[in-house]
Amino acid sequence: MAEEFNTDGMLDVFLYESGHLLENLESIILEKQNADCFDDADINEIFRIMHTIKGSSGIMMFDNITKVTHKLEDVFYYLRESHPENVPHMELVEKVFSVSDFVVGELDKIKDGGTPDTDESSLLEELDGFLSHIKGEIKEQGIRLPRENKSEEPKQFYITPVASEDSHFYRIVIHYRNDTMMSNLRAYSATYALKEVAEELLYAPEDIISNEDSADVILAEGFYMLLQTKCSKDEILPLVDSSEAEKIDFDEISAEDFGRGVSALSAGGSIIIEPKKEEKPAPKKTNNQPVVPGDYVVKTKETGKGKTLAKNQPKKQSIVSVNVEKMDILMDLIGEIVIAEAAVLQNPDLKVPGLELDNFQKAAAQLAKITTDLQEAIMSMRMMPLTNVFQKMRRIVFDVSRKLGKDIDLEVIGENTEVDKNIIEHISDPLMHLVRNSVDHGIEADPGMRTELGKPERGKITLEAKNEGGKVYISVRDDGKGLNKEKLYEKAKQQGLIGDKQITDFSDSEIYRFITLPGFSTKEVVTEYSGRGVGMDVVVKDIQSVGGRLEIDSEEGFGSEMTLVIPLTLAIISGIVVEVGKFSFVLETTSVKEFVKVGEDAVVKEPSGEEYIVLRGECYPFMRLSDRYNLSEVNDKVDDGIVVVLEHEGREACILIDRLLQEQEIVVKPIPSYIKKVQGLSGCTQLGDGSIALILDVAGLVQNEERS
Repeated sequence: MAEEFNTDGMLDVFLYESGHLLENLESIILEKQNADCFDDADINEIFRIMHTIKGSSGIMMFDNITKVTHKLEDVFYYLRESHPENVPHMELVEKVFSVSDFVVGELDKIKDGGTPDTDESSLLEELDGFLSHIKGEIKEQGIRLPRENKSEEPKQFYITPVASEDSHFYRIVIHYRNDTMMSNLRAYSATYALKEVAEELLYAPEDIISNEDSADVILAEGFYMLLQTKCSKDEILPLVDSSEAEKIDFDEISAEDFGRGVSALSAGGSIIIEPKKEEKPAPKKTNNQPVVPGDYVVKTKETGKGKTLAKNQPKKQSIVSVNVEKMDILMDLIGEIVIAEAAVLQNPDLKVPGLELDNFQKAAAQLAKITTDLQEAIMSMRMMPLTNVFQKMRRIVFDVSRKLGKDIDLEVIGENTEVDKNIIEHISDPLMHLVRNSVDHGIEADPGMRTELGKPERGKITLEAKNEGGKVYISVRDDGKGLNKEKLYEKAKQQGLIGDKQITDFSDSEIYRFITLPGFSTKEVVTEYSGRGVGMDVVVKDIQSVGGRLEIDSEEGFGSEMTLVIPLTLAIISGIVVEVGKFSFVLETTSVKEFVKVGEDAVVKEPSGEEYIVLRGECYPFMRLSDRYNLSEVNDKVDDGIVVVLEHEGREACILIDRLLQEQEIVVKPIPSYIKKVQGLSGCTQLGDGSIALILDVAGLVQNEERS
């Protein structure tokens, strides 16, 4: 009855499930890192995670992962069975993280198409030493050691039943939750665990390894097992992985019924099990007595007929995994639909004077609604919570603070805030850099310095995310020593980054932004961790590449706050189309503060050529797009145009346009690589009439005007 082993199609689910389990593992460990010990629930959960990954990796034949996870499973097996005291908690935490890092590294190799071939021997030695220490503690406390947690290579076999007086026969039916992924692998894990205590073990479906479709059968009808063993029910139940089970039916049956099941399977038939209909115990019967309702029934089916199992109504999967590349294609297609919709609704042929298009306008409104709903649905599919990113930050704070000898508490707020997947990939590294800086240079190394200022000895870093006005704000806040403006100014001047300007020429926020200048550093001694300012220019570039910005605020002696302001998505934005001469530009709606009409007398021109506009007593930098981009046939008279007030990071500037066309959804397209990058332009888009409009980078325009 051996099956031909085949892992095709199982690898993606293995990687997904293992990654999810490891994230859950780190969450448990980090939550209890400062506790005295793990409670029973945590020990059971960690044991279950290691047991599941061990079984899955064993089936996939990743031997080093199997050995390492089994060894850590041994550790928590002894903790679960013996409950020893005086277990070194922090050392145990580090051992769990070592195993987690090892498995994550091997999974990354597999994702890249490689082989998980890292030598596990040194890690196994460390775990063996720690396990020996635990066993010593158990013996010293006078607790009897539990039996060994043995494991064998995954294989499927049947042991010829030799029933004795103390043999028990069980019917076990596992009903998994509808959203359980790779249920056939979980079913195999159950058989793999039970075979260690089995005298005989049969199950249906039989092809849980070689047939991927068996997973659907299991979800719809349950996984059935017949077990002959000398163990009691209480000894059997803990061996069955029930983490994804909705219900487990566990009944003791007679040897006769078990024999019928053996005969049925041996004859090539299937096991048919009728559920119990009555709660009263079944009366004793001989071979001549008929089977009555409530008895366990096993029948042999005719060859070629489908299986008939307990549950009649199939259960459907509620979650489907989709390749990210397919999601990207879908996003591109909705972008093309938005462009095509604009081409239809803004077609010049519709602008005939006196043309009545009532029915067309109704159909167009319906099309616009459907397109908007479709766009929102696809966008929601791409949205992911920041939970995983924030989880990585927890680990970074734990590792760096341990190495630097600092006592730091991390508070996480708003980790369920959702952002486009592509955005998450771009902000993970910048956020990691900011968190490391807060640990390394934000929090004081000497607790005495903190107590002198009335702060607790234990440092605190707050990681917060929130969604406001189509933007996501991610803040890294610490209660450390803050930024020293005089020191920042002197460093920037020594490094030749600000010329001969005096400190009074800069606002506080401008001085804080010195740390984002290339080459700026306040670090006196280089360590393995970046100091506040080291590499911050790279952080800013990464954030700006997704249309975001970095805001910095600080109070010397009491901490700093770094805030990433990023868009929800990159693909489609709300924009305002304007014209300058014959040229079209797009302004992001959230960057426009107001449109105003002014006269020439509102313009102030400096001898150096710089222009400013005075509005309600306030003076704003003023630029003409015709001058900046050398546009021809443009009317530069302020009286005939419209002044647009733009805002970015609290700074404002004004531009002059000729006409305001419309507000619409803009599909962002990158400027082709063969065109030289021009400051102030972030991309382009296609309008409804087929023409191309350039998308203005408000951040670049405002910053450039302030520098000038």
